Amino acid sequence: MSDLAPLGVYVHWPYCARICPYCDFNVVRDRGRSQEQAALADAIVADLEAQRALTGERSVLSIFFGGGTPSLMDPAQVARVIETARRLWSPASDLEISLEANPTDAEADRFAALADAGVQRLSLGVQALDDEALKMLGRNHDAGAARRAMSAAARAFPRLSIDLIYARPGQTDTAWRSELAEALTAGPEHISPYQLTIEAGTAFDRAVGRGTLKVPDEDLAATLFETTQEVLEGAGFDAYEVSNHARGEAARSRHNLVYWRGVDYVGVGPGAHGRLALPEGRAATTAHRAITDYIAAVQETGLGFTREILTPEEAAEERLVLGLRIDAGVTFVELAPLGLSSAQPKVRDLIEAGLLVDDPNRLRATRAGRLVLDRLTGMLAT
Repeated sequence: MSDLAPLGVYVHWPYCARICPYCDFNVVRDRGRSQEQAALADAIVADLEAQRALTGERSVLSIFFGGGTPSLMDPAQVARVIETARRLWSPASDLEISLEANPTDAEADRFAALADAGVQRLSLGVQALDDEALKMLGRNHDAGAARRAMSAAARAFPRLSIDLIYARPGQTDTAWRSELAEALTAGPEHISPYQLTIEAGTAFDRAVGRGTLKVPDEDLAATLFETTQEVLEGAGFDAYEVSNHARGEAARSRHNLVYWRGVDYVGVGPGAHGRLALPEGRAATTAHRAITDYIAAVQETGLGFTREILTPEEAAEERLVLGLRIDAGVTFVELAPLGLSSAQPKVRDLIEAGLLVDDPNRLRATRAGRLVLDRLTGMLAT
């Protein structure tokens, strides 16, 4: 075990073949941007070099390619970024290298090359195993392509994670049970079932406003949440986070745990965020969102990001929001700037209401608390 302080690396690749109507991430259409993509890969490598000067020697726990659709990235560039990160920071013995992909046939054809580039864990955005649902979600694959991609990914990568979206318009509990059961037959060790969220400014947000899209009510959404826990727990998956289930501790996502445990991480690529412990305090880094601005900033100054030092209260509130998502919760020591403790009346009331675990050392949500986590964290933060 290294004595070096741990670190994660997040790489944001913003290009997508299609923009999904529920997505509010920093993404652009992939078409006709090959020269820009080559320049962006150069900028990402240079940005990593610059951030090494800030972090000093560290142990890298995770390298995660997100987006966007990083499976559209040239595998040679993926390998180059991985090599750069491994050179700049000391690889942990259990370093995990992950990449997000969509289950189109074209992307599945690249899986072997991405594995050869060093990717060990594929996070596959299946989202649904129903053709009508996939059309409604604006996906550019059908259920058949999803099944083929799951099979190809299971062959190509040592670890497979599947993303699914539930609480979709018109979805029934019976249908959701069936989808979960089918996803399990692909043999993933990790499943991330996300409840459909209507994000402000998205196409779905506008459709809800027009009355042309109707999402399930709270009661049905709660039923689908409970079904998710029941089916996956029955298959041997631990609900280690609100929307993440793993078959044993070793299958848990290293990179997601970096966020939820408050570990430092470097963020590179347009719009990427990072968190770094610096001598002057905990820093929040934010990369320029526009691709051309990001590339220009790296070329002109060597840095693609700005940074802000968080106040102790801001850092503690972030730990509350992220740490409460996982089963282990967050220590009261980390929440001291917010004045939270196991003896505080507000905390005691929430324990008695069955929303928090009665733990003198850590703030942890119960299963009932996870169901209303946004409201719970809001009550604790005020």
